[in-house]
Amino acid sequence: MDAKVTWQGNMGFVGVANSGHEIYLDAGEGVGGHDAGARPLELMALSLAGCTAMDVISIMRKKRQEVTHFEVQVHADRAPDHPKVFTAIHINYVLHGKNIDPKAVERSMELSEKRYCPAQAMLSQVAPTTLSYEIHE
Repeated sequence: MDAKVTWQGNMGFVGVANSGHEIYLDAGEGVGGHDAGARPLELMALSLAGCTAMDVISIMRKKRQEVTHFEVQVHADRAPDHPKVFTAIHINYVLHGKNIDPKAVERSMELSEKRYCPAQAMLSQVAPTTLSYEIHE
């Protein structure tokens, strides 16, 4: 995989990777940016959420679970001092639907965590990661 960012002036950058889709990155106004794009560490949290979400919803579909709404919430604690790395991560899966089997959710989360999601595998090496889920009928 390859990725690059191209400076747009001030603290703004356009990023692009193999897929060709562009994403704008920027910093807050307090550090010379215009607050017009995502921060790089926010993208890491979003990458984690997206990676595990795609795994879990795919597995839930294969298990024929009736999911009508699904979101993954990531909370990452950060060190107080620079480089302000992630020190702990919590992932919460929120599923809405009919007759969702908690065992199917747990197995889907486990497969994503231990087998399929490279973002989770990498980040869990440097920050303790906990998981939870909610099912809403």
